[in-house]
This record gives sequence, C-alpha cells and structure tokens, in this order.
Amino acid sequence: MACIALLSSCDYQKYNHKEQKDLNAKNDYVYGVSPDSLPRQMANKYTADPTIEPRVNAIRAKLYGGSGSAYIKE
Repeated sequence: MACIALLSSCDYQKYNHKEQKDLNAKNDYVYGVSPDSLPRQMANKYTADPTIEPRVNAIRAKLYGGSGSAYIKE
C-alpha cells in the first residue's frame, strides 16, 4: 500500500495549482504591446524627495534592527 502511495505522488505538483483568469491579459499598460516590450507603466519617472529619506531610514531601523542593519544608508 505504501508503494502505491509513493508511486502515485510523483505527479502531485501537476494538480497542485488553480487556474485563474488574468484580468489584465490584454492591458498594454501592465504587460506592454508585445512580450518583448516594456509596459507603459515603466515610463513613469519619479523624482527623489530628500525629505522622505530620514523617515524611510527610521522605519527600516525599526523593522530590521537598528543602525547595524545593511539596509540603512548612513
């Protein structure tokens, strides 16, 4: 019985997912006009706001353990 269970579990990943309809499949803003092109949303450029950086570093310090964290620029 154990041998049958082991042999039948070889393809278990084949059925271990749910097919879902992609609501953005035809949206060129999300996926671009072709598979090789960049999406239109990548064209958005944002300027860095230096007043936000201290707040971001404070949040990173609180989440990742203080000034010894590799994520914090000093």
